[in-house]
Amino acid sequence: MPATEVVDLKQQAARLAEAVREAGALALSMFKTPLKNWTKGEALSPVSDADIAADVLLRDRLTSNNGSIAWLSEESVDDLARLDARYVWIVDPIDGTRAYIAGLPDWAVSAALVENGRPVAGCLYAPVSDEFFFAVAGHGATRNGAAIAATPGAELAQARIAAPRRLLERLQAVAPPFAVMPRTHSLALRLARVAEGTFDAGIAGGSSHDWDLAAADLLVHEAGGALTSFEGVAVTYNRPVPRHGMLVAAGRERHAALLELFRDERLASL
Repeated sequence: MPATEVVDLKQQAARLAEAVREAGALALSMFKTPLKNWTKGEALSPVSDADIAADVLLRDRLTSNNGSIAWLSEESVDDLARLDARYVWIVDPIDGTRAYIAGLPDWAVSAALVENGRPVAGCLYAPVSDEFFFAVAGHGATRNGAAIAATPGAELAQARIAAPRRLLERLQAVAPPFAVMPRTHSLALRLARVAEGTFDAGIAGGSSHDWDLAAADLLVHEAGGALTSFEGVAVTYNRPVPRHGMLVAAGRERHAALLELFRDERLASL
């Protein structure tokens, strides 16, 4: 397929949804069973047999008979040929592996189709709670088939905010009193909670990657919210180094209020 040819987005989104559901079912079947697990990379990130099994399944379902769409996954060797591709699948077979290994429920399968650096289809499946989030660019976002929306308004007082602990402590020094949400081990799921309105805002620390973000990014935007850097810059995916700094997600009005707050010099060192 020539690089300029457009894929059938509806077809690819349906393919994505089916693959993510299947990978979630596989991961759930291995959940709380004896598994080999180890660490990888300088950050000593955990990985398990279930991560690898789900990754293999997703790659098989998404790339078979479809070699024109490149591949980027947390659990696969990075093929930099993706940088020349218009389209790329960006996948985290289990986001929240620490929770998964510990037998906790807040993990998810996260995958998105990205076109020219931005997600155009995304799925997030939390098998333990049987929550399936789905979005296609320009068509809104859903949870188990029902439309979802980020909470409206700009108020920060009593807002429900999920963020890393050290950032929450800094925020508490400059923001009106707000409600601290319980930790969600899966960053993708944390951001999906913003998209569905369970959280009013979610913040990512400075070590997130494309695979943590792409599907949830589309969910937030299609739910009427925004996900950007603290400077208000949207995330661009499929770059040579797929890692990102701190990000904030919220409904658009509250997102703007948080960006203004982050200009406070007391948060400058974050």
